[in-house]
Amino acid sequence: MYPELIVIRHGQTQWNLEGRWQGHGDSPLTAKGEDQARAIGGILARAGITAESHRAYVSPSGRARATARLALGEGWDPIPDPRLREIDAGRWEGWLVTDIVAEAGLPEDYHPLMLYENIPDGESLEGLRDRARDFLASLDRPSLLVTHGMTSRMIRTLATGRDLDRLDEVPGGQGVVYRVRDGVHETLDT
Repeated sequence: MYPELIVIRHGQTQWNLEGRWQGHGDSPLTAKGEDQARAIGGILARAGITAESHRAYVSPSGRARATARLALGEGWDPIPDPRLREIDAGRWEGWLVTDIVAEAGLPEDYHPLMLYENIPDGESLEGLRDRARDFLASLDRPSLLVTHGMTSRMIRTLATGRDLDRLDEVPGGQGVVYRVRDGVHETLDT
C-alpha cells in the first residue's frame, strides 16, 4: 500500500484548448488554466492539505510547474521529478487529435485509450506504467503530485490496485483534485 496521494493535473493549456497532444512538449496555461490552478489551491486549503502534511512533487514541464506555483502558493517547495512527466507522444507531439486518429486508422467509434497503443517513436503504456510504479515505490510519506492527464490516471490506477486493463476506470479532468488513500480513490470537491 502507498502513502496517501493528492493528485492534480495541470490546468488547461493552449494546446488542450486546440485539441493537440502535448506529451513532453509544452504550451502555456490559458486564463482558464490559471483560474483552475487557483481554484485547486482553495480546494487544498479547505481539505487541510498543507506543506507540513504532504511532500509535494511536480513534473518538470512548464505547464505543471505553473499550475503548482498558482495552486500551492507560499510555503510549498515542490520537488521536480521527471517520472511525473506526461507520456512521451513521440512523433505525434503537437498534433491535433483528429490528425492522430486519421494517421492511426482508428474507427469512428474508437476508445480514447486506443490512441496510446502504438505511439510512433513515443512511450508505451507499459513504459509509463513502469515509470509510475518506480515513482510510487519511492514515496515514504503522504504526497501531493502535480502532473499530467495520462500520468495522473496511471498513478491513480496503480495506487488503487488496478493495472493497465482497468486504466479507463479512473476519471480524468483538469481543475480537479484526487485523493487516493488506502487504495480508495475519491475526488475532493470545492
